[in-house]
Amino acid sequence: MKTGQYFLYGEHTLTVGVALDIARSKVNAKLSERCVSKIKKSREAVEDIVKNHTTVYGINTGFGPLCTTRISDDELKHLQHNLLRSHSVGVGEYIEDEISRLMLILKIHALARGYSGISPETIYRMIWFVEKNISPCVPSQGSVGASGDLAPLAHLFLPLIGLGKIKYQGKIYHTSDLYKQFNLQPLELGPKEGLALINGTQFIAAHAIQVVERLQNCLDHADIIAALNLEAMMGSVKPFDARLHKLRPYSGSQYVAERMRILTGDSEIVQSHKNCSRVQDPYSLRCIPQVHGASREAWLHLKKMLHIELNSVTDNPIIFEDNTAISGGNFHGQPLALPLDYVAVAASELGNISDRRIYLSLADKIEGLPKLLMKNTGLNSGFMIPQYTTAALVSENKSLCFPASADSIPTSMGQEDHVSMGSISARKTLRIIDNLEKILGIELFCAAQGYDFRKPLKSGILVDECYRFIRSKISFAENDRIFSEDMNVAISILKNKELITLTNKLAAEYNLKFKNESDELFGIY
Repeated sequence: MKTGQYFLYGEHTLTVGVALDIARSKVNAKLSERCVSKIKKSREAVEDIVKNHTTVYGINTGFGPLCTTRISDDELKHLQHNLLRSHSVGVGEYIEDEISRLMLILKIHALARGYSGISPETIYRMIWFVEKNISPCVPSQGSVGASGDLAPLAHLFLPLIGLGKIKYQGKIYHTSDLYKQFNLQPLELGPKEGLALINGTQFIAAHAIQVVERLQNCLDHADIIAALNLEAMMGSVKPFDARLHKLRPYSGSQYVAERMRILTGDSEIVQSHKNCSRVQDPYSLRCIPQVHGASREAWLHLKKMLHIELNSVTDNPIIFEDNTAISGGNFHGQPLALPLDYVAVAASELGNISDRRIYLSLADKIEGLPKLLMKNTGLNSGFMIPQYTTAALVSENKSLCFPASADSIPTSMGQEDHVSMGSISARKTLRIIDNLEKILGIELFCAAQGYDFRKPLKSGILVDECYRFIRSKISFAENDRIFSEDMNVAISILKNKELITLTNKLAAEYNLKFKNESDELFGIY
């Protein structure tokens, strides 16, 4: 979005990038008058249902297996407050502040569509939380992903009624204390409002936003790191030929092959072994486009599904313009649970092939590279042990790849007899990406060491400048030292997107058509 432009909740299309920009205070967001009008009409429809004594689930009935229990008119407001209290049963560590804010943003956007029967005042209070960078404290465990993320959302919205805890300016407060500081009063929720707040997939979707952003960063860095390691091992660039990939035209593999061609373009190292006797490289080099590309395709599928979810109404029941209320299953997390499990495997595989490249570079089978990437081995162990760490991380990721969505445990006395477990899919996928960032960082560290042995030859401008940047942070290792310190620097380079920033800048400067994070297909906006 353009600088100074407001995002309009319920009206503009929300993307991963825009949601993150709002959460990071880079973009302001508000309700348009048109959306406020729709929200009011939906609220009036709920009030008419109450006034006409029409029995509608969640408006004047109990919840779940208590859906046949009618609630009297004078108890309806108390019912909504009880709903938030009773469903606040989460356990475990609090989720990240950013994920909490993302949950708020996603819920505001869904409610602003005007199908939930909530009052504008309730939404305005939620917007106030976002604008003030206040993050409700939400335990990480307790959701089964249907009917939506009940427990996390209940904790998220306890502060609306003056309960629960929030984090503000780095400190945790009881909500009541913060309200005193800002001279605010808790809200009194009306019929249907509590249910509209806790029904939905915002916990799963907020985690999925971080999955999409962080995995994209890993995918983009993986290509650069692989190119650096390919040059260190004097690998062939023939497997990246565009003609080859047109015969199996997957978007992901074509995309990666093009990036590899540009990364290694005008490489002196490539030219130096153009007519060598080596016929084929091992798969971890030769199949970079196929493996990295397949992981990109999985990422693309999740992004597509998440884009739909971010702009959907996922609570229950849904209130339509003709004052009808339909109870359905838009809160079910299955549409995100399945692609999140798919992406978990894709992320794990990206780490798997990275570890194989590290292992390959340590062998003494590659001309010009010393065993264990160090000349004086025996006295020195060289780069043997960093690969132990990647092996451990790869194995841990494999153990996390069991699909949570393959499980379902009935809840709510059988009323909710099939659940998605999508919240678990989302949380463990982020754990896999945590490990993947470390694996790729370690490959970066090892690849730079191998690249040093190719001097004075150098690769193309992009790879060589990335190498120079790495060396400005991590020195060449003549002898053993505490490698964990170097590895952590390399991991931080990746996490901070420093090589992506550098290659994008160089590509623009040298007019190279290098694929980057702003691309329409593989971008987040």
